[in-house]
Amino acid sequence: MDFDWLKKLMPRGLYGRAALILFLPVVVVTIVVTVMFLQRHFEDVTRQMTAGMTREIALIASRIDEASDMQMARIEAQRVAVPLDLELFLPARQQPRDYRVFYDLSGRVVIEELHKSVAQVEGVDLSQRREVRITLNGRYGAYELVFPRERVSASNPHQLLVLMIGTSLLMTAIATVFLRNQLRPIKRLARAAEGYGKGRIIPYRAGGASEIRSAGTAFLEMRARIERQNEQRKQMLSGVSHDLRTPLTRLRLGLSMLSPDLPPEPEEIAGLESDVAAMGKMIDAFLDHARDAAQDAPPLAVPALAFVQGIVADAQRGGQAVKLRKMQGEMNGRATFRADSLRRAVENLIGNAVRYGNRAEVEAALGPSYFRVSVEDDGPGIPREQRDEALKPFTRLDAARNQNRGQGVGLGLAIAADIARAHGGQLRLVDAERLGGLRAEIVIPR
Repeated sequence: MDFDWLKKLMPRGLYGRAALILFLPVVVVTIVVTVMFLQRHFEDVTRQMTAGMTREIALIASRIDEASDMQMARIEAQRVAVPLDLELFLPARQQPRDYRVFYDLSGRVVIEELHKSVAQVEGVDLSQRREVRITLNGRYGAYELVFPRERVSASNPHQLLVLMIGTSLLMTAIATVFLRNQLRPIKRLARAAEGYGKGRIIPYRAGGASEIRSAGTAFLEMRARIERQNEQRKQMLSGVSHDLRTPLTRLRLGLSMLSPDLPPEPEEIAGLESDVAAMGKMIDAFLDHARDAAQDAPPLAVPALAFVQGIVADAQRGGQAVKLRKMQGEMNGRATFRADSLRRAVENLIGNAVRYGNRAEVEAALGPSYFRVSVEDDGPGIPREQRDEALKPFTRLDAARNQNRGQGVGLGLAIAADIARAHGGQLRLVDAERLGGLRAEIVIPR
């Protein structure tokens, strides 16, 4: 079946759909309870009360029909009617008719039951709310019986309906306020996400239910991670332009000093070649990082400790002074990450460790919710106040790290930190406890 017409009728917004989910059951339950109440109270109870009243009416009718004349009929009928709280009019004051107002739901049952149980009934008038007027046809003509309405139907039967509807409206109002408070954090999150998609950072604080708070926290972390990555890209571009400026200046100066009449000296040629090589190395490092980041495979569940063993084994075959010291956790345990990019990060840490120290040690730990890889060296380390600076691209801390021992361009730690953040983790730089140098730790969620 085609339900497109139903989809068009459904509300589009979250608030409308949530309200429909919340209020539709209340309306349905109210309708069902109302129908059951009408059937049970307005019909069954009214029918039982009217059936009891018909016996008293039948008794008066039999006394009138058995009397010898109209006077005796009136006397005998009054003798029974007065104790039963019935008012008798013989002859009748009005023409027989059946009448009730349209909203008198129990009146239909009263009229039906009186006609069915008492053969002499000619008309039932329910025009007066508090009394019933019955016209009967007897031996001496039409006569009328009047009695309180409460004897054939419950008094004030609408009170239960009014109470039920009033309670439903009150609870609906309370639910509306509660629903609005619950949906407000979702709307704030949607506005913040939409604004960020348009390049605007809208202040946002996670709130609401635990699920909404978790989504908001995840959005804030994602936004912060993207902003950090964008900032790092800007720093890399700025670093490339800054570091290229010095060799370019030397190149211009060297070319300006060349004489068109005399061939250049070997030292001059070597200096120019060295500047060109330095510029090429910086550009290649930046392009390699950008290309590798774009070609990263999707995250996969990888045997974590075996992954670290493979990296250390490859480094040892490459002649680097590194060894695997300790591993914690289940050997076959898996963690989800991008293997290529995380390998590049760990290799950068190992390369830095053996470049600025004599040896390096690698440790790995696989916990219930985290995966940690630590690389420790015996080099000069990095002072605490300069560690944040060391994570920026193209940063070389000559005072702390012996620059003459390596040919880096200052991207190793920056790339490792960027990869850790891309996995939802971080790169931490602390003092090495065993070897006395620097300890770099990559910690990512498992």
